[in-house]
Amino acid sequence: MPIKIPDQLPARDVLVREGVSVMDEGTALRQDIRPMQIGLLNLMPNKIRTETQLARLIGATPLQVELTLVRIGTHKAKNTPEEHLITFYQTWEEVADRKFDGFIVTGAPVELLPFEEVTYWDELTRIFDWTTTHVHSSFFICWGAMAAAWHFHRIPKHTLEKKAFGVFRHRNNQPASPYLAGFSDDFAIPVSRWTEVRASDIPADSGLEILMESDATGPCLLTEPTGNRLYMFNHIEYDSTSLKEEYERDVAAGVPIHVPHDYFPENDPSRPPLNRWRSHAHLLFGNWINQVYQTTPYDLARIGTVEPEPVTVLRRTAGAIR
Repeated sequence: MPIKIPDQLPARDVLVREGVSVMDEGTALRQDIRPMQIGLLNLMPNKIRTETQLARLIGATPLQVELTLVRIGTHKAKNTPEEHLITFYQTWEEVADRKFDGFIVTGAPVELLPFEEVTYWDELTRIFDWTTTHVHSSFFICWGAMAAAWHFHRIPKHTLEKKAFGVFRHRNNQPASPYLAGFSDDFAIPVSRWTEVRASDIPADSGLEILMESDATGPCLLTEPTGNRLYMFNHIEYDSTSLKEEYERDVAAGVPIHVPHDYFPENDPSRPPLNRWRSHAHLLFGNWINQVYQTTPYDLARIGTVEPEPVTVLRRTAGAIR
């Protein structure tokens, strides 16, 4: 099944050109199915690009997914037109009474600030707490993952002497994890951050498990079965040119930056980079969506009020989530 997004969302044309199956609102209403409800709290400055990146991955699932775009109500975006926000986004307060099968929180360009000094930290912590009662499974990305790890487990972030920047090899620590089904033993993932989370800081009694990690850049993906949470500290959702654009932006601004590690062919920035992580990005999000589908209640109102039904007793039909 395709992804259901607003008909006029800019990401729609991009996804259609790429062959991603996109459903218009009229067709979705005619289908006898409960779409999976996925919320995206977009904290990135270029919201349109991030919408496209994540909708591309969510839209690759064979299930029908309805994507709701959410923004912080107490923060005014500087890099996205207000018209776009008004047309396509809802503030968290406007969706706070809803239940979601899945909820994604993106990164944000505030990683060098102490968490409590981020202007919207109070609202974000309320959102984190809200996910425990209104969301079946949460997926936190980059700074969003660090912020959630700090909020839920007091895992600190550490500032790096040099930016972790480039494409790095990662290990598959848990091949039997349903989130890593089909993953290679090692794989490449883009990294772009000035801070890190260290394995030694993860509390032994937290229930957190490291699914992916890199010798060069540390933990990449944590899972927390108790809360159905995933913490992804890197940018597996990035486009082919995302690191190139960040590199050229910093060079133009005179910001000290090194050529992204193992990204450009022969480390030559004049050559177009090759995407070596796309398949694993689709695989990870597809596995997450499948796990949410297998365990979420059919009745959204039950999310946060009962334990998920065992997969073996969930009733499935070809046309509906039962």
